Amino acid sequence: MKKVSVLIVNINTKDVLKLCLENLKDSYENLEVIVADADSLDGSQEMVETEFPRVKLLKLPNYGLAFALNKCLEVATGDYYLYLGTDGFPKEGAIKGLVDYFEAPEHSDVGAAAVKLVLRSGIQDMDGHRGFPTPFVSMTHFLGLDKVFSKSKTFAGYFMTYEDLDKEHEIDTCITHFLFVSGKATQKVGKWDEETFFLYGEDIDYCYRIKKAGFKLMYLPQFRAEHWKGVTIGIRKETQDVAMRVPIVKFRDQEVTLGKFRVELQKLSTNAMELFYRKHYFKKYPLIVSIFVIATTRILKVYRMNKQRYVNWRKGIK
Repeated sequence: MKKVSVLIVNINTKDVLKLCLENLKDSYENLEVIVADADSLDGSQEMVETEFPRVKLLKLPNYGLAFALNKCLEVATGDYYLYLGTDGFPKEGAIKGLVDYFEAPEHSDVGAAAVKLVLRSGIQDMDGHRGFPTPFVSMTHFLGLDKVFSKSKTFAGYFMTYEDLDKEHEIDTCITHFLFVSGKATQKVGKWDEETFFLYGEDIDYCYRIKKAGFKLMYLPQFRAEHWKGVTIGIRKETQDVAMRVPIVKFRDQEVTLGKFRVELQKLSTNAMELFYRKHYFKKYPLIVSIFVIATTRILKVYRMNKQRYVNWRKGIK
């Protein structure tokens, strides 16, 4: 039986991480689980050591998600790699089904796959079913045209909602809360870009490189996983009861308050948009388009950071 390495990065989500590891216990016979803990202050490391002794625990500074994933890759020994968020819960048979799918000769050109991600509310998480954020695709999304014309290939490219979500098909990208990658694709693509991406954007970049290397990235809705979205940033109502609540977070060798950390996450989310554009699209488009895209992302960054500051103030989070 092929070995699957599950790579998980944790930061102060001890209770959800525990549920995640318990869910993995009987999910697949030949499973290697690696948890990279990014300087948690909520007892996550002690919990893993005490309750899950077979899990490989890496104690790391918080230098970003891509950094931690690379550290996991260095010790992983599997034939396949499942990148999983602490808030990701594969359903029964999902991991075995993915291995069987990849082992089929007719799928030799498939390098990675996403499953149907379902939020705690029961709604599908469309971040697990996305197109690449070209300037036009991003514009149609932020203008809301993809919602108005959800079945149009022209206007609904951001979440690719023109596809049948109940049938398998090729997509461009998904998120690291559930990304299944073959060993051969990993060998060809290499490490995650920790030099460019601290948090956010690293998943789109990795998927872009997988497809650029000649592999397909498939969406396989016959396999499912639950995603408790928002556990780290704490802005979604459906996960407020399990959201990270530690007052202090270690971040880039500094200690910051939870409120400041969440503001920083909003900053990083929009920084990632600009970084991805500069890395992959800047030379493909006229300068005037690039100026517009970068200016727009910076305006969005100011808006998101100030919105988070307001949310922090309203909830009394320092």
